Amino acid sequence: MLSLWEEIAELADFNKELLQDGKITVDEFKQAVQQCCLGKRYEDFPQAMKMFIDSNFKMVDLNDDGVIAAEEYRFNCITKFPIDDVEIVDEAFNNLLNDDDRRRGGLTLSRYQELYAEFLGNPEETPAVYLFGPLSEFYFYDGLDNIEI
Repeated sequence: MLSLWEEIAELADFNKELLQDGKITVDEFKQAVQQCCLGKRYEDFPQAMKMFIDSNFKMVDLNDDGVIAAEEYRFNCITKFPIDDVEIVDEAFNNLLNDDDRRRGGLTLSRYQELYAEFLGNPEETPAVYLFGPLSEFYFYDGLDNIEI
């Protein structure tokens, strides 16, 4: 069995035969995600991508109870982005949840996996656009211009 990195390299290093560079550029990684994951269910993703998604879930589920609660989601967002108003984060979390999620008090791993697959392959109308927070609310400065995400 390939190591996680070897599997990612196998999926994403598209110029390895030509250049033998062994490096994966951002563009190669994006292309690999598009080819391997776009429009597919989580169950059909390559093992490396599944491990990446599951690891992300574990990093957000701070108390390791198997559910990402509002507080954990909020903490994850505010440690990644400058946020003036936590209400937009709470609103994003609420938009992400379905009725079952609300009854459970947050997102389980299987629901997170489902939303991640939706995030990669569906239009902006899906609740999965909130998986990483209220991204449309943020602006990043690239040194020249403000870029809206």
